[in-house]
Amino acid sequence: MKLTNRAGLKRLLQNAAAVVVLLALFLLGWRLWPHPPLSQGLPLSTAWYDRHGQLLRLQLATDDRYRQWTPLAEMSPLAIDGILLHEDRWFYANPGFNPVSLLRGFWRSYISGGSKQGGSTITMQLARMKWQLNTRTPGGKLVQLLRAVQLELSYSKHDILEAYLNYAPYGRNIESLGAASLIYFNKPPAKLTLAEALTLAVLPQSPSLRIDPRSGELSPALMQARNRLFARWKQHYPTDNGQQALFRLPMTLRQPQALPFIAPHFIEQLQPGERALRVDTTLDATLQTLVERQVRAYILRNQNRGIHNAAVMLVDSRDMGVRAMIGSADYFNRQIQGQVNGTTAKRSPGSTLKPFIYALGMEQGVLHPMTVLKDVPSTFGSYAPENFDRRFLGPVTATDALNFSRNIPAVAIAAQLRQPSFYQFLRLAGISNMASEKHYGLSLVLGGGEVTAQELARLYAMLANRGELRPLRMRESDPLDAGARLLSEEASFMTLDILRQHRRPGDTLAQRPSSLPVYWKTGTSWGFRDAWSVGIFGPYVLVVWQGNFSGQGNNAFIGAEAAAPLFFNIIDSVAASYPQLREPRHRFPPHLKKVDICLPSGNLPTQWCQQRGSSWFIPGKSPITVDTVYRPLRIDNLSGKVACAPWDEHSSHVEVFEFWPSDLANVFASAGLPKRPPPGGECQPESQSGSAPRITSPLKNTTYTLRQSQRGRENISYSAVTDADSRTVYWFVDDIYLGSSASKTPLDWQPTRSARYRIRAVDDRGRADSRTVRVEIIN
Repeated sequence: MKLTNRAGLKRLLQNAAAVVVLLALFLLGWRLWPHPPLSQGLPLSTAWYDRHGQLLRLQLATDDRYRQWTPLAEMSPLAIDGILLHEDRWFYANPGFNPVSLLRGFWRSYISGGSKQGGSTITMQLARMKWQLNTRTPGGKLVQLLRAVQLELSYSKHDILEAYLNYAPYGRNIESLGAASLIYFNKPPAKLTLAEALTLAVLPQSPSLRIDPRSGELSPALMQARNRLFARWKQHYPTDNGQQALFRLPMTLRQPQALPFIAPHFIEQLQPGERALRVDTTLDATLQTLVERQVRAYILRNQNRGIHNAAVMLVDSRDMGVRAMIGSADYFNRQIQGQVNGTTAKRSPGSTLKPFIYALGMEQGVLHPMTVLKDVPSTFGSYAPENFDRRFLGPVTATDALNFSRNIPAVAIAAQLRQPSFYQFLRLAGISNMASEKHYGLSLVLGGGEVTAQELARLYAMLANRGELRPLRMRESDPLDAGARLLSEEASFMTLDILRQHRRPGDTLAQRPSSLPVYWKTGTSWGFRDAWSVGIFGPYVLVVWQGNFSGQGNNAFIGAEAAAPLFFNIIDSVAASYPQLREPRHRFPPHLKKVDICLPSGNLPTQWCQQRGSSWFIPGKSPITVDTVYRPLRIDNLSGKVACAPWDEHSSHVEVFEFWPSDLANVFASAGLPKRPPPGGECQPESQSGSAPRITSPLKNTTYTLRQSQRGRENISYSAVTDADSRTVYWFVDDIYLGSSASKTPLDWQPTRSARYRIRAVDDRGRADSRTVRVEIIN
């Protein structure tokens, strides 16, 4: 019998051990089985920061709560220890529930008749929040306990504590320690002080009753609860006297309505599809605030002129980061449709695109900065453009034509552009939603198309970056794009040099304008619907637009009178706030030269030129010839007409006259500035005496063979024999000015392709020689 009992007991023990082993294996398998993270499905807020880490906006989660998920490792140990001390001292020892606390709470709540006490552990509280349990009844409490055990079996203590701190309520619609720390104390939870950490530790028990929602001041009850916790803290952790002094100071918590709401249009442009908890942007909150202040002040001063709205872009050309964006003058003003982002709206650019017409013209050898253009009544096919002021200036340099925003010279240049045309250039530059090239014709030059402020900013940044087009960056994580070259360094430099000479308006606020050079242009759209001022200063590209989102016109919307003053007020304010601001350093364009010119024609001077200057030009590309405006005539002393040969030195003399085309002469006359016409007469004007230059190199009708491998070392030398009265020889290749040399000094030439070339040498008295050579470049 005893043997039987022993055998049965043995089997029972074996079965029990097997059950224990199976249960242990089951629990182990359950624990090791992959479980979804406790953050799954929890709506979270996105925090937007500027480039220096300043909070721009904390966005509500989809359930209209502020909630930030913060890893436990990124929370202050003071906050973690304070919460464990206050909520669950035995958290790491209990299996998800504390029997002693539960029995004590049950006794006080249902037997002794005292106030209800839950006795919940941190795990049980997490279960209640995660599954939204009603724990006011015994049945609900039992479900909460079972769910807590489930959490303990499924997750580590680390995961449970982390989840609790990210689910816990902290007043109003604020949940999670991360959101509470950011909202109440404007800092991440890793930087909480002891006083702040213990304040947040006691807050979840009755968050809505412990803070004044208007002032943010702590209630006496909350102060007492925090100080009681601090007394317990001192029993467990060493505390110095400095910490104790902090607890006697008053504390105010920032309320959600006081959260920053900076650059709303900027953030709303980035919001669609953004799921990150933290987004570091390229915005600079200080610059944003500075620009907003200038816009508000300007609108306030000019409301009586009907100016109620503006949009501004400030872009750093060095990394293409957007530093400030104002989509409207007042985001909350419904009368001006303030929530519309004006920087993304398609508007007529007026004349703000003209610099790129001139840049393309210089790139394609149509002009140089001092080329003299005709501002006279002109037609281009069936298109007859007019100037904004309906006046004509006659001969005008390319520099003045651009800075005075003359329409007819710009159209004349655009009509000569090829590969790319102006339309093709804009398409390459990423201007979106353009109709066909035939749809615009030459009206595209005068603002017939539409662009956005952001597209304009990108175009002007291309000039700042010496011809490289790069995309705008709005997130710090956006890659730094190497860019695509659309203009040469030389054309970009010359265009900027023209824009630098544009005089600023006199009605800006600065008493002492910034010493920074400003490269800028204005624009006014047809019907006075849009006023623009766009330009570059220091490292920044600034775009200012004024108008109405409804498209209603206003005679005050003139770029130079409306947008330019605000443009320069912003520049002066930025320069005053950042006195060390400097322009980025760029290398000097390697193929750019400077040449003396005769100003009335923009061409190379002869000895008779009476007004001289200088101009940038690209050797082998920029068009330039020898001046023919100033010409000498031998005049008879008695008749005042051209003297007939043979000439008597005593009865005749030489005078220099200006020879202007008839259309320009008519403009001078209509402006009350008639030019003295050259005298007539039956005799032919005196031909130039002396010998014309005689080219000695290169040889006539000769083929020159150069090796590609020796490029830069093998040249063709230009030289000529000149008359004694000749001082300078100008050399041309296919009518493109190559350079000048002293009359007895050779000039070296490096052809870039195999071709037949026409070589010309013209001296400073207008005498010339030419010849044809052939060049073959071999490998």
